[in-house]
Amino acid sequence: MRLIPSLALMTVAAASLFSQTAPKPRVKLTTSYGPVVIELEPEAAPKTVENFLAYVKEGFFAGTIFHRVIPSFMVQGGGFTEDLQEKPTRAPIPNEAELSSKAGLRNMRGTVAMARTPEPHSATAQFFINTADNSRLDYQASTAEGYGYCVFGRVVEGMETVTKIENVITVMRKGLANVPEYAVRIKAAEVLPAN
Repeated sequence: MRLIPSLALMTVAAASLFSQTAPKPRVKLTTSYGPVVIELEPEAAPKTVENFLAYVKEGFFAGTIFHRVIPSFMVQGGGFTEDLQEKPTRAPIPNEAELSSKAGLRNMRGTVAMARTPEPHSATAQFFINTADNSRLDYQASTAEGYGYCVFGRVVEGMETVTKIENVITVMRKGLANVPEYAVRIKAAEVLPAN
């Protein structure tokens, strides 16, 4: 005689199975000031995360620097070499700030967002880590300049490293302001294995 599990037990098992979501990708940046681990949000900003991971996987960030550092605001990197040459990138991606904002992501301390020019859809490889709550950078539908800056992840380990970077002495160099006096290098960027 076959035993048929009760419907209630099957429902609990099915709910448990479907409630387990895939782990979010994590990227480790090894900098000259220490490691920083970023957890990405592919559901909130799918194209942005895909773009960032593509740059990580091809080794693009190795040898770049944090070239713009403003205390109580943010640290920006991922686009310039140590001699302040901008690396060639792929085509820009669409700005997903509205989408990520609707998912609850904001430019708060410790979050990671895409850097861009005044053109809203110009982000390529450069990113920044917010070192303060910067709500003025969020998507705001009510303003003409409201596109905002797409948040696509957060620092989950190494915020003390970010704070060290935030507090370096900066200078004007090659026409760029807020450049660290001594290079803050990204030695490597790697996708961490899923847990």
